[in-house]
Amino acid sequence: MNYLITTLLTVQMLSAVVMIGLILMQHGKGADMGAAFGSGGSGSLFGASGSANFLSRSTSVLATVFFSATLALAYFGNLRPTEGSSVLERQAATQAAPAPAASAPSEPAVPASGAAAIPVK
Repeated sequence: MNYLITTLLTVQMLSAVVMIGLILMQHGKGADMGAAFGSGGSGSLFGASGSANFLSRSTSVLATVFFSATLALAYFGNLRPTEGSSVLERQAATQAAPAPAASAPSEPAVPASGAAAIPVK
C-alpha cells in the first residue's frame, strides 16, 4: 500500500511540474486581442477557433492525470481498517488481555531492619 501511495504522489508531482511548464510555454489567447481589433489577423474575438495544438492537448492530458492522482490519493488517505478502526476499540482490546504475572523476587529488595542486630544502650 505504501508503494502505491508513493507512486501516486510521484505521478502527481511530476504532472504538476510538467503542466506548469507547458502552461508557461503556451501562447496566451489575450495576445491576439490586439490583432482582433487592429490588424484584422484573427477571424474571431478571442483568436482562431481551430483544432487545439500539441501543447494544449498535452496540458489537458496532464491535467486529467493530475486530477486522477489527486482523487486516488484522497481515497487512499481516507481508508480505514474495518476491524478495530477506533482508537477506543484498540485500547479496550489491549486492556482486556491479561497482563503477565510478575514473578516474586527470591530475596527482598530492602534488607530486614537492623535494629535487632544493633544493641541499644
